[in-house]
Amino acid sequence: MTAPDTWADALIAARLCAIDPRLGGIVLRGGGEARDRAVAELRAGLPEEAPVRRVPAHIDDGRLLGGIDLAATLATGRPVAATGLLAEAAGGMLVVPMAERLPDALAGRLAAAMDAGAGFLIAALDDGAEPDERPPAALAERLAFWMDLSTALQPGAGGDAVAAQLQGGDAPADGSKSDPGLRQGGTEHPNSDVARAIAATAAALGIDSARAPLYALRAARASAVLNGREAIGEDDVTLAVRLVLAPRATRLPAAQEEAAPEPPPPRDGEDGEEESGDPGALADTVLAAALAALPPHVLARIAEGRSRKATRGSGGGERRKSGVRGRPLGARPGLPGGGARLSLIDTLRAAAPWQSVRGGRGGRVRVRRDDLRVRRFETRAEAVTIFAVDASGSAALARLAEAKGAVELMLAEAYVRRAQVALLAFRGTAAELLLPPTRSLARARRALAELPGGGGTPLAAGLHAGRELAEAARARGRTPFIVVLTDGRANIAADGRASRAAAEADAVAAARAIGAAGIGAVFLDTGARPRAEGAALARAMRAQYLPLPRADAAAMHAAVRTAQRG
Repeated sequence: MTAPDTWADALIAARLCAIDPRLGGIVLRGGGEARDRAVAELRAGLPEEAPVRRVPAHIDDGRLLGGIDLAATLATGRPVAATGLLAEAAGGMLVVPMAERLPDALAGRLAAAMDAGAGFLIAALDDGAEPDERPPAALAERLAFWMDLSTALQPGAGGDAVAAQLQGGDAPADGSKSDPGLRQGGTEHPNSDVARAIAATAAALGIDSARAPLYALRAARASAVLNGREAIGEDDVTLAVRLVLAPRATRLPAAQEEAAPEPPPPRDGEDGEEESGDPGALADTVLAAALAALPPHVLARIAEGRSRKATRGSGGGERRKSGVRGRPLGARPGLPGGGARLSLIDTLRAAAPWQSVRGGRGGRVRVRRDDLRVRRFETRAEAVTIFAVDASGSAALARLAEAKGAVELMLAEAYVRRAQVALLAFRGTAAELLLPPTRSLARARRALAELPGGGGTPLAAGLHAGRELAEAARARGRTPFIVVLTDGRANIAADGRASRAAAEADAVAAARAIGAAGIGAVFLDTGARPRAEGAALARAMRAQYLPLPRADAAAMHAAVRTAQRG
């Protein structure tokens, strides 16, 4: 899809949501005026009095779901209920900024409200910098459209013509902004061939969500209403599949081995009337349209063999609960102390409904132990990537040079990813720490200017040193990740003896120690011909095994980033 097509599709998706609010809403990735126009189009399709609310990521349950109005309750001496944000947005729209950072708990509450028929649309604004930084699946799966505007032309650079064309489009037949039949679910059932074609396309693209084909069907119905048609046409189905199914694809369909057999002629006594259409032909047309509209990031994800749900993050440190600092998660019952701080407002809110029973008078509030609330925060641990590089043998200089390039590429991302990088080399009879954990590119370049090479392969010593460094980083509250670059052929034992059998046994033991410690790792086999020893060591480490006989710095860097994500 070209950039103007993406911009136009965002406006079309917004208009379809206004026609049928059961489509849920839109995920809009990327910023700029194109996204603002799409949100404005979504708002313009709602009634003028429809409310619009923003949902901050740190909102608490009381403000979101409703609860006690603390000030009114304390002033009147009786419980006064407060309306929650979800109730305020009924019949309108919720705007969720920075949706990629939305906590899973908050996404679950929004999803539950949508399942209960809360009656609002959601515009989830995705500002993720990495391909795998996405809104939580619980929320995204309930929004029909996922639009990537990061490469779209901004209005004024070719997009205004698209907007003008849409503004001149046909309106629903009754002249309203949305179709009442779609809102009430009372429109005529679509042709069964249409439903089969959409379901077959979803299966061919590897979409395992049952909501996606249902959303595509509703989008096709809304498209027919938008264009003033009484029945769903092929163009409506093609549009719906392009907007709803294509961004969710996780695989490319397998090529058909042989053409489908021709249908048999009608038997004697049967009516020879032709059917209204060929369902197989419609399915092929719809699938071809979906494949032509696959977004670039979806194609890249399919090429890497990863689906959206298979990823676990962007390689950063693990998330941890904190009572002192970090991103607010709301309050919970508990006693202050031991690092937990009292949340005074939440404590008063919990105690307020009981004041009439407890006899609170004269502006005094009686607080009991069960009313106490403490604050909760979430922090992201700093990640440390440890390169353990085999510096032995004649190929040591090439391996170390490429490792140096990979380390520098990782350091360039350190500030964004909150990561540090360390480098140790093993050669001769021992391992040497060349670069302690750092984010300083200048320091790294000085340390990597002269790298030693040659000698035996003390693989056990290298793995042992990597594990000790990782455990030291973990003790400081960081998340370690070990990257081992070697051909897996150890010949120096842990005690320094030149015994291949003892060296291999010690290397397996050191690898098992890394696996038992639960340290994330990846094993890059740099041998000219990958051997079974490397794969066996990777299994013992519980690490991902990647044979890279001709790896350069960019390939190493890409392999490490992919392994850290999933």
